[in-house]
Amino acid sequence: MRTPPTRRAVLGAAVATAGSAVLAACSGESDTGQGGKKTGSANAGGTSHGGANHGASPNGKSEGEYVSPHGEEVAAAEAKRGSGPVRKVSLVATPCRLDLGGGITVGSWAYDARLPGKELRVTAGDTLDLTLANHLPEETTLHWHGLNVRNDMDGVPDVTQAAVKPGADFAYRFTVPHPGTHWFHPHVGVQQDHGLYSPLIVEDPKEPLKYDKEWVVVLDDWVDGVDGSTPDSVLYELSGGRGGMDHGGGAHGAPAKPAKPAKGRTGPSRLEKDSFSELLDSHGGDVAYPYYLINGRIPKAPTSFAAKPGDRIRLRIINAGGDTAFRVALGGHRMTITHTDGYPVRHRTTDTLLLGMGERYDVLVTAGDGVFPLTALAEGKNATALALLRTGMGEAPAASVRPRELDGELVEAHQLRPDGAMELSRRTPDRTHRFKLTGNMRAYNWAFDHAPYNPRQRHSVRAGERVRLEFYNATEMWHPIHLHGHSFGVVGPAGRRHQATERGPAHWARKDTAIIRPNSSLAVELDANNPGLWMLHCHNIYHSDVGMMTVLGYRR
Repeated sequence: MRTPPTRRAVLGAAVATAGSAVLAACSGESDTGQGGKKTGSANAGGTSHGGANHGASPNGKSEGEYVSPHGEEVAAAEAKRGSGPVRKVSLVATPCRLDLGGGITVGSWAYDARLPGKELRVTAGDTLDLTLANHLPEETTLHWHGLNVRNDMDGVPDVTQAAVKPGADFAYRFTVPHPGTHWFHPHVGVQQDHGLYSPLIVEDPKEPLKYDKEWVVVLDDWVDGVDGSTPDSVLYELSGGRGGMDHGGGAHGAPAKPAKPAKGRTGPSRLEKDSFSELLDSHGGDVAYPYYLINGRIPKAPTSFAAKPGDRIRLRIINAGGDTAFRVALGGHRMTITHTDGYPVRHRTTDTLLLGMGERYDVLVTAGDGVFPLTALAEGKNATALALLRTGMGEAPAASVRPRELDGELVEAHQLRPDGAMELSRRTPDRTHRFKLTGNMRAYNWAFDHAPYNPRQRHSVRAGERVRLEFYNATEMWHPIHLHGHSFGVVGPAGRRHQATERGPAHWARKDTAIIRPNSSLAVELDANNPGLWMLHCHNIYHSDVGMMTVLGYRR
């Protein structure tokens, strides 16, 4: 495994260097037009917000100077995608009892009373027609993580739709735009940490990979229903009773207001106080979860995947956790990385992978003969999740097994190159937005540019632009940043100006979620080709719920 200084040199400078770079970079204009001309003004935090929304409604047609999620531009973009065979699906979000194995059952929420929810498998180009029935005691939505859907189907309350009230249902219908390993979950409060998530596998009708079997692996950290704990109680404890943002039921375009806080902490303390991950160069996370799961099972009662020796297996690995990065390895095997966040990359072999919340990796392995542990180490939390690959006779390893591959070669996203067809073209960015990641554990005030989430605040882009986003992490915590509705090319540390045009196409892997370590920076670039209003947020659900979210908005 590489040393922290090497990782830090790749991903950004250390505190002494990055701190001054953050302040300098966030002090000027943030929107630039063609040829470097400034097209917007920066606020005190250094980010151009592009003006306010005027008279918008989640079900209306007008967004003033911005494209409405329900406007003609969105409809036109969807029409260009065409309409393939219709896949009708019914889904129920419901309270239920869940069996985590080993005699442990918990009361929680889930899709169709399963954990994970039943895998949804479609083909790129299909028309998905899914009706969500909300049997929960509060409103909810569905967000299609990693899928660049039409804007009004993106599932963000008070931005793209009105939340689905208890007892109601909502029909999500859209053309499935591209293949890959994705997943879906709510975008309301901390509901995802109850167990409301499912894999979403979009098959490629021209799949180039050859393999014998496929194993979908969903990683999770679990607290709900254990000794009286709930995700809302955890948020109450983390935030000192201030609660998160009220994302539903308010006037669209109005500033988000604190949600009504939980009545108090239930169950034991869940604060993660002493963790540290050398790999992340950071506190591992905020929450000390009692269990870590693979496909809904605890390590003492792991799920098993059966194959034959010599089988070529495709693993689709999804981190559906709320607050935990996982380092993943398959004992006795090396893995060949083929995709990250659903997009193909030039193949690289590795011993282990690092997945922040929301990230996905596809790998190929050639199965050995025996029983092998698939171990997911909860970074900085001194705990693991476990599943088994069985190809022959043999005893299962202990629940606490840590295969040596976990400490072997680690290939991260910044070391991957996109498959040729996925590489962004050489182009000078038309517009740059800079974001300072701010906040701390004591105040629990996570945000962009010290400003709590406000759905009225927009960072403007225009259709057809190449947009550069620069992130400067001024906190002592790592953050997985996720953009809705788009993929981006990872350029590198933010100080490397317009690297693609100066040195040829040097973008790293195409992704929608990227880890930013403490006191470092990251630049990504995207093509503005999916009109509407799109969330940009930390995928630590507790960080986003107290305010580390904002909106990219397409101007008319």
